Amino acid sequence: MLLAIDSTTAACSTALVDGERLIDERHELVGRGHAERLMPMIDEMLAGRRPLGILVDCGPGSFTGVRVGLAAAHGLAIGWGIPLYGYSAMALVATGEPADQFAVALEGGHGQLFVQSYGREPLQSRDPLRSLPPQEAAAAISARLVLGSGAEALVKARGFGEAKAAELRAANVRRLPAALRSLPPKPIYGRAPDAKPMP
Repeated sequence: MLLAIDSTTAACSTALVDGERLIDERHELVGRGHAERLMPMIDEMLAGRRPLGILVDCGPGSFTGVRVGLAAAHGLAIGWGIPLYGYSAMALVATGEPADQFAVALEGGHGQLFVQSYGREPLQSRDPLRSLPPQEAAAAISARLVLGSGAEALVKARGFGEAKAAELRAANVRRLPAALRSLPPKPIYGRAPDAKPMP
């Protein structure tokens, strides 16, 4: 039984999975309240159960959300003495799509989009993660089908294709191939931090 944690977007999402079976989940749109809501949500869902490992979304996404999820996951893994693995937000969006070729676009900061192309058999990324303004993302992504919170903006900037909304939900980790849910549990920010060092 694995605990999955996802706090990289406006949603605060946790799940207990056993292989491809969903045991339990909690999923709430909390906006900016991840730090206050995540641990009580996990405690409520576990109800005394102890997982054998933890999967955590490493990003890209909200800088604060990424850090909150990783901090909680690291603390729990240390406290329970269990393994901790990471996965990408992009891959989690991609995992539910049956098409052979498609792209994922998530809303990033400062009007930019996180973009990455994917293919199947097996599910894997076809190019590196990039953070680009919509017009540049439109030129970089050729797949007709685009998934995610930034899909509509990319398709509109490009003038063709199909945009499909897809939310990040911790319960969907059970559909991720093993190779895509065993990343080092470190942040995937996708772009440089907003704060700049003092000169």
